[in-house]
Amino acid sequence: MTPVARRGSRGYVGGVEGINTHGQLAGRGEGQGGRSYLLIYLHVSSCLTPVKVIPIFSDRACACGSHLSPTLVIPSSSSLPSIASISSTCVISQACLQRLQAAIMTTYFSYPDESLQQELRRIANAITAPGKGILAADESVSTMGKRLADIGVENTDENRRKYRQLLFTTDKSVSEYISGVILFHETVYQKSDDGTPFINLIKDKGIIAGIKVDKGVVPLMGSEDESTTQGLDDLSQRCAQYKKDGCDFAKWRSVLKIGKNTPSYQSMLENANVLARYASICQMNGLVPIVEPEVLPDGEHDLDRAQKVTETVLAFVYKALNDHHVFLEGTLLKPNMVTAGQSCSKKFKPEEVAKATVVALSRTMPAAVPGVTFLSGGQSEEEASVHLDAINKCTEAKKPWALTFSYGRALQASVLRAWGGKDENVKGGQAELLSRAKANSEASLGKYQWGSCQGYAGDKGLFIKDHAY
Repeated sequence: MTPVARRGSRGYVGGVEGINTHGQLAGRGEGQGGRSYLLIYLHVSSCLTPVKVIPIFSDRACACGSHLSPTLVIPSSSSLPSIASISSTCVISQACLQRLQAAIMTTYFSYPDESLQQELRRIANAITAPGKGILAADESVSTMGKRLADIGVENTDENRRKYRQLLFTTDKSVSEYISGVILFHETVYQKSDDGTPFINLIKDKGIIAGIKVDKGVVPLMGSEDESTTQGLDDLSQRCAQYKKDGCDFAKWRSVLKIGKNTPSYQSMLENANVLARYASICQMNGLVPIVEPEVLPDGEHDLDRAQKVTETVLAFVYKALNDHHVFLEGTLLKPNMVTAGQSCSKKFKPEEVAKATVVALSRTMPAAVPGVTFLSGGQSEEEASVHLDAINKCTEAKKPWALTFSYGRALQASVLRAWGGKDENVKGGQAELLSRAKANSEASLGKYQWGSCQGYAGDKGLFIKDHAY
């Protein structure tokens, strides 16, 4: 092995004799004044990285001088001791030992400071307050164009603004059912007819504003038409700005597909790590991250296959969140309900969907997470309400989290049809929003009377193949 040299507080250190890749004390050299030095190496991503230089004295006195921190005393010996043996064989202060362990132990990390923990907890718990859920109004410009095209309205800045104004000027009673609204970037900075910023309209109702921060899915090379999600590069700066502009939570969507060979290990690992990195960055900037690993309903798979895939995907996600030291109490999960593929020949009852969903969550989701805000995943408005109600009534497994909704299409389909792009229909559209929001509020408590909410699009299927926002 080629000797290395590092400048320490007393000169060059060189002549390394050996390296132990298991995090042990692993090198010895000579510095100025004839003092011996010990180098500590860590095995990080297959690279041997020197992280600390510690002087060795031939006597057995522990000196913690200000010029050397920490100072470790090792008896004169030709062998190189491990960390585990230091405290029993060496005269060393407890402070030195703790700092040495901190430099070497792979399990050493810091939780967010207490004030940030409290802030993240407060937001997450407020979003999942009993009987409340999220309105997902974060459609991109192109996706909003498809929604408007369905009702014969042109996709212009003004028409998108008018529609969002309809949503955010709905009577304040909507806050009894809606705790949070996810916005798209342009919507954060749009204003109502009287000049009031939309984000102020939302917050004045006691509703929490959130923001979609991913930049869409892109192909995953080497896979069978799988994808990953982009947007990490400038995420920290954007999160800081959104927090300053009034947002308190964020959403990032990753997409996985069920097929003969999918989702692949590559896809699950990649998307889990991207979600974890996103969550960590959000929390650094005071935003509660909603983690959304959506297993698409496209395909012919049955309920059993959907459940097993969902369990596996969620296991990958929570392993990654743990690896990245994400503060779970300050996160929310936005998963798919466990449903059979849209092309599956067998139809399953709401109670069967509920059981598969609750069992999958109970096997993979930590109790520390405050709540689940389900996506609707192409279900009709009524199906989404019925399935949510069945999930909350299900007793097949323990449910230590709030189980509520974060619906886009399943809250807005009837609203769009009632409005039709006409100013005189604004009140009708708002009435549809209130009605369906109330139905989902009841469903989140397990109190919805199936079929009691009849809207313009109540039982109309909302499935879109390979759906992208």
